[in-house]
Amino acid sequence: MKSIALLAAAAAFLPALSSIAAAGPIERACMASDRGGNRSLCGCIQQAADMTLSGGDQKRAAKFFKDPEAAHSTWVSQSKSDDAFWERYKSFGQTAEAYCAG
Repeated sequence: MKSIALLAAAAAFLPALSSIAAAGPIERACMASDRGGNRSLCGCIQQAADMTLSGGDQKRAAKFFKDPEAAHSTWVSQSKSDDAFWERYKSFGQTAEAYCAG
């Protein structure tokens, strides 16, 4: 009897757990940020990231939520790879703004 109740309880939480597991790095960082918490907006921003950034770029950009100084350092960097990333990141930002604006 206990196992049936335990299975029922687990089944009730399964949709929530699967959405957390399926969240991308941008969505997770957005939800964890002090300005985050809006699952709908963070999910939309993740969709924009999926359209414009590779997985590696998403992981790098997700760090900016916790460390804005890292974004600034990338922006002012003279590195060609940082410049190329920044162009992709700007495209992501423009897409997110257009796609997710209220």
